[in-house]
Amino acid sequence: MSQPDVIVIGAGVIGLSSALALQARGLSVTVLDREGPAAGASAGNASCFAFSEITPLASPATLLKAPSWLMDPLGPLSVPPAYAWRIAPWMARFAAAALPHRVRRSTEAQTALIDLARAELEPFLAANGHGNLLRKYGNLQPFETEAEFRAAQPVWEARARHGFEFRHLTRDEMDEIQPGLAPRFIGGTFTPAYWSISDPKTYTLALAERFTERGGSIERAEVAALRLDGDGVRIDDTRRAGHVVLAAGAFSHRIARSLGDRIPLETERGYNTTLPPEALDLRVQITFAGHGFMVTKLDSGIRVGGAVELGGLDAPPNFRRAQAMLEKAKSFLPDLKPEGGRQWMGFRPSLPDTLPVIGPSRAGPRVTYAFGNGHLGLTQSAAMARLVADLVTGQPAAIDLSPFSPQRF
Repeated sequence: MSQPDVIVIGAGVIGLSSALALQARGLSVTVLDREGPAAGASAGNASCFAFSEITPLASPATLLKAPSWLMDPLGPLSVPPAYAWRIAPWMARFAAAALPHRVRRSTEAQTALIDLARAELEPFLAANGHGNLLRKYGNLQPFETEAEFRAAQPVWEARARHGFEFRHLTRDEMDEIQPGLAPRFIGGTFTPAYWSISDPKTYTLALAERFTERGGSIERAEVAALRLDGDGVRIDDTRRAGHVVLAAGAFSHRIARSLGDRIPLETERGYNTTLPPEALDLRVQITFAGHGFMVTKLDSGIRVGGAVELGGLDAPPNFRRAQAMLEKAKSFLPDLKPEGGRQWMGFRPSLPDTLPVIGPSRAGPRVTYAFGNGHLGLTQSAAMARLVADLVTGQPAAIDLSPFSPQRF
């Protein structure tokens, strides 16, 4: 078997986008994944390109809300008691990352990455024949009280400073964009450049198909360890490549340990229910920010999901969380038909400062890390692909990568 130039570990949206970008630079690429394409978070995410989400989750606002959220085991943020002791060091790092000066730096870095993602997305889709899968519905964020609206103003002001377009709406104006919201919502904010993909699983599988059409190989393999081997990298002593890109989502940190990198990645377990397309006349994406979930329109149905359960990789799913969000969605959107849905749980790979890891392993530049995007994997995927291709081919990176360094911890 001939040795490929690059092996990408991970067949989610970031791994496959990176594999296509590397192919476009003339490299031979093999992708390895423990389950195959679109088996993880890339299959069940909210389908959004959330280009306005520049504020890190680690922020003073989140710390203020967290105690009340944690009181509700089915609310927007949950930590199972049995897992609390294991996640305590991560939570301490999260709190430290929420200090104002660190939030400013994280916001600047996140903005640079998202600006690159927004610039790269449509050319990337066009180059791979997937432009027809892009949807531009926009996003509506309703609010229930004037106090909730005022509390959100620092976030909207930050977005305005960075040039993101949005409109604050009265109740009547909101009804013109999305009829049918419950009377409890007195107004909302509409963000037009909050795009989506037709269906995240369909899109990721389309990336896999295009990759193999262009000569790439996708193999099922659960990778445990990497080691440098002269001018290449050994993978579990069964495969070898000139370069390895680690983009294995929530499992990446386990593999990185074999090279001496201890990266504090934690797993946000996200839940959703996907209803049939006729479940609701949904015209935009809707974010119920105060309740930690979204209702999104896919070609294949209506998806109700979100929230955060910090529960690791091994515990069984708690689908009561998906049911709780569906019941809330029904009360917020009375016309919603909640029958006939499919429940799902997936792992979001998250780092305590909300920024992903992009850059070389401490062991050497022949291993490139590209993981930890949290809620923004799909959003940032085209930028991640561009940056991975730059790193592997020795080109200057399109943005400053120092805030994303694997060694920053």
